Amino acid sequence: MSQRAIPAVFMRGGTSKGLFFHARDLPPEGEARDRVLLAAMGSPDPHGRQLDGMGGGISSLSKVIVVSPPSHADAVLDYSFGQVAVDRKVIDWRSNCGNLTSAVGPFAVDEGLVDVADGEVALCLHHSTSGALVHARFEVAGGRTRVAGDFELHGVAGEGAPIALDFETPGGATTGHLLPAGKALNRLAVPGRGKRNFEVSLVDATTACVFLRAADIGLRGNEMPEELEAKKGLLKRLEAIRRAGAEAMGLPPDGLSVPKLGLVAPPMASPTLSGDELTAHDMDLTARMISMEQPHRALPLTGAMCLATAAAIEGTLVHEIVSARQSGVESIVIAHPSGLLSLAASVRRVEVGGWFAEHVTVTRTARRLMEGRVMVPASAFAD
Repeated sequence: MSQRAIPAVFMRGGTSKGLFFHARDLPPEGEARDRVLLAAMGSPDPHGRQLDGMGGGISSLSKVIVVSPPSHADAVLDYSFGQVAVDRKVIDWRSNCGNLTSAVGPFAVDEGLVDVADGEVALCLHHSTSGALVHARFEVAGGRTRVAGDFELHGVAGEGAPIALDFETPGGATTGHLLPAGKALNRLAVPGRGKRNFEVSLVDATTACVFLRAADIGLRGNEMPEELEAKKGLLKRLEAIRRAGAEAMGLPPDGLSVPKLGLVAPPMASPTLSGDELTAHDMDLTARMISMEQPHRALPLTGAMCLATAAAIEGTLVHEIVSARQSGVESIVIAHPSGLLSLAASVRRVEVGGWFAEHVTVTRTARRLMEGRVMVPASAFAD
């Protein structure tokens, strides 16, 4: 079988990995581009492993970024993010990935797309799908992104150079509204065995999320991913809640990665994937997140930023938990399966819509893992 080679870079950004491409090296947006990227990642794979491609078999390792010249006057480049389904022939382009966003600036520098001097650089990135602007700050040495550093990111082995991300006016990134259902607290009628109502907060900041108290579905909130997967019928029940939340937000209920579902609980002793034990004093909130019907091993960054924003909005069930520990919520520490994550969000009251999200900030690390060409079966290019 003949193959074609496409220039690509394989990068880790935060707790995710993905393939990075220049738009010029791919077919135009649409079905033709999706066919090529699905083949590059090894999707769809009914076995769920993506062995015939670059994907890693779980949502955090099945992602692509496409970079193109800027269409926004303040930005140095445009980028789009694709969440590639593992077992389906689908790429969801509607959301963003905060983790891989941390690698977009370093990609641009190392590819020579921007002219920068050594030292700290600040780049404005334009997420072309949502229109969001992201300000990335990181160090450059010898004309290349500095990788070595002493910043420890829970969920990633070792240490690296910090990359600060500031998402400007993140509210309404998916739906156009920070509180898409108009309120900080909502009741969802969820179909299924014995139709049941659930109290949730529907928030859209960097991405749309449905937040649910873990206790309301019979969970502690500090379960590890394998424990959630092993509970018979749990993921299907959570998917039903997520879909009901999507409809209440005006989103398609069959969207793969939007909205995400977040399970939240008060601080508590929690295990981590590394074997460490967190204490309740380490955190302000315990959280687990689900997307694409899979529990995340670490918090997806856009979901975490939405959590931080929700924590700052009075009346949400997230604020209810966090405000019991601190007042004037702006920065929080969230416990997740891989450890702890610190974020800062700024919101203010407004007459129209009730609340306005000014920005949300977080720090990540990123590293270029491989560069060259990815081989794609020629059949993926067929008309």
